This record gives sequence, C-alpha cells and structure tokens, in this order.
Amino acid sequence: MAEDTQQEVLTGRLRSAQLKVTAPRIAVLGVLSGHGHLDADSVFSAVTQQLPKTSLQAVYGVLSALVTAGLVRRIEPAGSPALYEARVGDNHHHLVCLNCKRVEDVDCVIGQSPCLTPSNLNGFAVQVAEITFWGVCSSCQAAPAELEPTS
Repeated sequence: MAEDTQQEVLTGRLRSAQLKVTAPRIAVLGVLSGHGHLDADSVFSAVTQQLPKTSLQAVYGVLSALVTAGLVRRIEPAGSPALYEARVGDNHHHLVCLNCKRVEDVDCVIGQSPCLTPSNLNGFAVQVAEITFWGVCSSCQAAPAELEPTS
C-alpha cells in the first residue's frame, strides 16, 4: 500500500510540473526521492532494477527534464560527476568530503534564500546562492591513516 501511495505522490509531482507521466520518470524521481546526491550512472543502475530495458541515454533525458521542471536539482562539485537530488526549492548548500566525496546537505547559512548578499550586485537580481563546503567527513577522520610505502 505504501508503494501505491509513493507512486501517487510521484505522479502528482510530475503532473503538477506539467510533465507527462511515464514509467522512467516515475522510477528516476522515486530513486532520487529515496536517496540524495546520486550521479547518473547510480540512478541508471537503480532504475534498471525496476525497468530493465531502460537505457542510460533515457535516464539522462529524464534527469534533464526533471531538472528543467524544477523537480530535481543538479549539483556539480569540482572533480566529481554531476549529482542529482530531489530536495529542491529551499536553496540549501552542501558539504563534500575531500577524501571519499560523500555529499551531505546543510541548511541555508542564515535561514533565508538566497542566504548570502554579494558586496556588489552589478544590476543582478540574485535568486539562488550555491555554496559548497569542502572538508573531511567524520568517517574519514576516524579511519586510520594508510601507511606510506617505504622506498
């Protein structure tokens, strides 16, 4: 029953964004709603478990449509493939581990969008601020350092 409810929610989100409801769109949105910060290959792997005949190109097309419709957010941390998440509309930021590349959400810096005020707007009307904090996650900090090979 819970699966039917999730399907109804995802269908409603697609319809409210004026997107055609298709099995690949529901599958991709469902995967992203259950997980955060996935690259296209990871989304593809999860979707093909539900829809084995889905192509990687189809997943890219669905991701693009969902981003354009505002149902999915695409982030591009330096040195990593683009990542997709279903958390949208709140202008949150991200923490990225320099070691394992784990990505975590962090709420808006001062609690209101766009969170930061530039020193000079140069005539722009700022709508979104994207901030990425880089550091080392707690798991990587707790892991013993690898021994350096001796020469």
